[in-house]
Amino acid sequence: MEMSSQSTTSRSFASDNFAGVHPVVMENLQLANLGHAIAYGGDNFTAEAEAHFERIFGVGTKAFFVFGGTGGNVFALSSLCGPGDAVLCSQWSHLHIDETGAPERAGIKLLAVPSIDAKVTPQDIERVAGDLGVMHHAQPRVVSLTQPTELGTLYTAAEIEQLCICAHEHGLLVHMDGARIANATAALGGISSVREFTVDAGVDVLTFGGTKNGLMYGEAVLYFPQGARRPQTYKDFSLETAQRALRYAPYARKQTTQLPSKMRFVSAQFAAVLNNDLWVQLGAAANGAATSLFNAVHSIPTLELPDAPAVNSLYPTILPAHAEQLREVSFFWDWEPARHRVRWMTSWDTELSDVDAFAEAVYRVVT
Repeated sequence: MEMSSQSTTSRSFASDNFAGVHPVVMENLQLANLGHAIAYGGDNFTAEAEAHFERIFGVGTKAFFVFGGTGGNVFALSSLCGPGDAVLCSQWSHLHIDETGAPERAGIKLLAVPSIDAKVTPQDIERVAGDLGVMHHAQPRVVSLTQPTELGTLYTAAEIEQLCICAHEHGLLVHMDGARIANATAALGGISSVREFTVDAGVDVLTFGGTKNGLMYGEAVLYFPQGARRPQTYKDFSLETAQRALRYAPYARKQTTQLPSKMRFVSAQFAAVLNNDLWVQLGAAANGAATSLFNAVHSIPTLELPDAPAVNSLYPTILPAHAEQLREVSFFWDWEPARHRVRWMTSWDTELSDVDAFAEAVYRVVT
């Protein structure tokens, strides 16, 4: 599907990837551009951003800054997996659908399980664990969770904890794809919640998103060697694997071409949004815009929008002819073409006037 250049709204409802850069981020990038700084992370901006991550997730958190989400995921999984290893994920996960097979190109088999809400369950882990020790099968080594999911659903902290316990008991590690972790954090209670559903729940490695939340580009891959539940639930093998992954991480980042030479231009952006927890505020703004859009259009029965969005995305049902007309106002993607389901997504900078204009177009076209 080609994106139309005829959209009439100044801000799109296609993806938070379409949004611009927050002014505070631009200011910090300009500061980072003054003079010279030690390459490969030996600069003050990187130290500042690393300190922020330790403040948020706890002492011992190790941050590795990378260029983008796909590269960050491949780097993280490469550090966790060895030859013959596999990653369990949802069939809806970005890993499985939208990374052009990048993890598998890196030698990591994906075990994608069906799910109506895009979540992985403990039962899924139990099923694949039956392959452990069978030399003819790829060996499950990692469970990858997406928070929030590609269907806009959320795992609770309790759900993630149960998944981590189940994974660790079988010797598996847990990776979280947090491309939109700001939206999840805002939805689940703000800054106080993020540790509850990550490191305190037992997550081992987190891809922390920035590109979709006010940055020009860049993500951070976080390792949690201080995981609260490691001594109680980890098998020796999973603990050993987690420790090996952190030792190997610097080399895996380079090998997967995710080591920025001028790292300050990534870390300065994170330092800007992590300061005063701006990143959570931006996630909340995007979520709020999606709620406003839902409130404006959910009464149209054919859209089939019974529930308010958990984060910053809606998944209405629209006939293809109506969808094409609406794309003249704002481009958006089909999500489940067989069901005529599309995705509308808001961003940190979506304004109420954007919502009103798009909602008016929806009423005009659909009703």
